[in-house]
Amino acid sequence: MREYIIQRAIELGEYFVKTEKTVREAAKVFNISKSTVHKDITERLEDIDGELFEAVRKVLDFNLSERHLRGGLATKSKFLKAKQSTHENP
Repeated sequence: MREYIIQRAIELGEYFVKTEKTVREAAKVFNISKSTVHKDITERLEDIDGELFEAVRKVLDFNLSERHLRGGLATKSKFLKAKQSTHENP
């Protein structure tokens, strides 16, 4: 594995543990795809640093358990904004 990939995987792992952000948020911060973030932290990181991988796994599991709640809030927010814009511009 190339050194820059190893370094990126470690930086992503530390970012997840420190901030407890989602894969999408990390992808935006690091300016890489969600697929790359996911592969780095679920496959590559395990081979590089097992202890950091376990800490990241806990964050990912927590985010997964809350995914349905975040989706519902995003949908609610979307429709509230749409409703407000139709009242302002009839």
